[in-house]
Amino acid sequence: MIPLDGPFYDRLTVGQQLPVQPSITIDVGTAALYQSWVGERLPMALDAAVTEAVTGRPGRLASPGLVMQLSIGQSTTISRRAIANLFYRDVRLVRPVFVGESVRTVVTVAGLADGSHKEGRDRRGKVLVDIVTTADGDDAVVYQRCPMLPQAEQDAAPGHADDLGTDGDLDIASYAALVPAHWDLAPLGAATEWAVGETITDPTRDVIDGATGMVRLTHNLAMIHRDAERSPYPERLVYGGHVVGLAQASLSRVLPGMATVVGWHGCDHTGPAFEGDLLSFRHTLVETAPAGNGRAFAVRIEGFAHRGEDPVTLLDWTLVAVAP
Repeated sequence: MIPLDGPFYDRLTVGQQLPVQPSITIDVGTAALYQSWVGERLPMALDAAVTEAVTGRPGRLASPGLVMQLSIGQSTTISRRAIANLFYRDVRLVRPVFVGESVRTVVTVAGLADGSHKEGRDRRGKVLVDIVTTADGDDAVVYQRCPMLPQAEQDAAPGHADDLGTDGDLDIASYAALVPAHWDLAPLGAATEWAVGETITDPTRDVIDGATGMVRLTHNLAMIHRDAERSPYPERLVYGGHVVGLAQASLSRVLPGMATVVGWHGCDHTGPAFEGDLLSFRHTLVETAPAGNGRAFAVRIEGFAHRGEDPVTLLDWTLVAVAP
């Protein structure tokens, strides 16, 4: 029987593969529910005719945000008891996913490092995992993430000290190479004028709602996103991917005609998010590169929660989007 409790940090080993959750077919209902929670303006995720004009194949693109939320949710066999998720690294959407395809995710432990111990606090550790998500059997998303997990036994730390790595330098050309060469981005409209180094603040703020619905839709097993009593805060912690989804929706307003996202260079959740938070986002263009007959845009997105006089930083995310 697959255990419903755990996993715990001190019972994991490098190379261990976690149980695989059921595969999920991205149907029109799934896509519609996700759209209702984030409201992004990706033409190819909204209109099958636009998708066919760009890609040459019938059907509709599944939002890369939705694909990532499902991948992350399926990966939570590692983080059912997560205290926090520390980072995502080198996310590559190696091929586009379309509505009607089924996604499946395999999670493998890649590294372990004991957390710092404080008197009166349970012991914990960091777990680096490799994640591969397939769509109809083909690799679609590959990346690493690092949850912090509690120990089952509190007497001593296991003594793990693996190097969990760093983000490294942004290689935008390697992300641009993921854009299918035959895509024709002309139907998405005129090129966006945006200078490298320029920061654009989206004037449209948005509210986190339906957070538990997003968790259930994506099969996210992390208890802290469902149960306030499991949260280290006085209230239930919102899944960080919900904030990311709203951030991508904000970018789709700033970058008209955005085709898709092909990667995340890094993603740090710098503060907790809660149901009802009012969020704002600012976008800084870091670098551009040719991508097919369009461009790859490396954008740093900072997210803020407005709970009082001073905004609280929640998100520091650098992604690579594609647009004319």
